[in-house]
Amino acid sequence: MTVHITPKITLSLPSLAALMPMGLVVGPTGHIVQIGPTLAKLRPERDLLGQRFLELFELKRPRHVVNMGHLKAAAGAPLSLRFRDNPRSELKGLAVALEGEGGLLVNLSFGIAAVEAVGTYQLSSSDFPATDLTVEMLYLVEANAAVHAVSQDLLSRLDSAKVAAQEQAFTDTLTGLRNRRAMDMVLGRYARRRDSFALMHLDLDHFKAVNDTLGHAAGDHVLQEVAKILVEETRAEDTVVRLGGDEFLMIFHNLTRPDQLTRIAERLLERLEAPIMFGTDPCAISGSIGITTSDTYTDIDADKMLHDVDMALYASKHAGRAQHTFVGEPATSEGHDTVH
Repeated sequence: MTVHITPKITLSLPSLAALMPMGLVVGPTGHIVQIGPTLAKLRPERDLLGQRFLELFELKRPRHVVNMGHLKAAAGAPLSLRFRDNPRSELKGLAVALEGEGGLLVNLSFGIAAVEAVGTYQLSSSDFPATDLTVEMLYLVEANAAVHAVSQDLLSRLDSAKVAAQEQAFTDTLTGLRNRRAMDMVLGRYARRRDSFALMHLDLDHFKAVNDTLGHAAGDHVLQEVAKILVEETRAEDTVVRLGGDEFLMIFHNLTRPDQLTRIAERLLERLEAPIMFGTDPCAISGSIGITTSDTYTDIDADKMLHDVDMALYASKHAGRAQHTFVGEPATSEGHDTVH
C-alpha cells in the first residue's frame, strides 16, 4: 500500500513511518489501517490496527467530533486529543485528507508533555525522527539532569567541607574536645537564653613532672586519656573543653545541684589518681577542681563566672590538690572547700 501526498509524490508506508513514527492512517470508515512504530509502543498490549480512531482517542479540540465526517471536516486544523484508556496521555495532532482514498493521515506528538511521556512509556530518542523537536528537548533534559547532578554533588561537597571546617574551628586537635572558641559560643548562648548551667574547671596536678621525665609524647598521651575520662563522666548535652595546656572546663547544661556536681567531681578525681600507662611507664597525676553554677549569680556574666571558677580551682591547689572547691556555696561533702 502507498500513500499519495501530491499527484507527483508517493511514499511507501515504511518511509512514512520513519518520517512520522507517531503517525497513523485512518480509513474511510474511521478505522485505523496503518500506525507508526512509536505510537504502537504506547499501547503494547493492544493491536491498534482495526480500532476505530474515535473509540481510541477523545477529541478535546475541535469539540463535538463524534464521527468520521466531523473528523474529515477538521482536517487541516490543530487537534487536541487524549487516549480514552489509561494512561490518558495528552496529545497534539494534525489531520490531512488523503486524495482519492477517502481517509486521513494523522500525525501526533506529545507537545510539552514529551518529557513525562518518555518516562511513562520508556521511550528514547530513537523513537522519534531526528528532526523532531522532542529529540532536542530530550537532549536538553538529559543535559540539565547531568548539570543538576553535578551541581548537587558540588553543593554536597561544599556543605561537607563547610561543616568540616566549622567543626575543626571549634575542636582541639590533640584531644578532640571543644576549644575556647566553642566554649565562648556555648556560654554566650546559655547567657542569652538565661539557661541554668554549671562550670567545672579542672587542672592536672603533677603534669609537668610527666613531661619532664617521660617527654612530651607521654604528656600528649596523658591529655588524650584524661579527655576520654572527662567525656565518659559527662552527658551528651554537656560540653567538655580543653582550655589549653593541662586545663579543662566542663559545662553542665541544666545541672546545678551541688550534690550531683560533687559526685561527678569525686568520680573524676578518683579516676585521675589511677596511673595512666604510657607503654610500660606509669604516669602519676591527679586533679584540682573549681566549681560554680549560674544559680549563684543574679546576672549571668560568663567572664565573671570563668574568673571565679578559676579562683576556686587554685583554692583547691593551695589546699593540697586532688580536691574540689565550690564558689559561693557551702560545703556538701567531706574534703570540699568553699570560696566566697
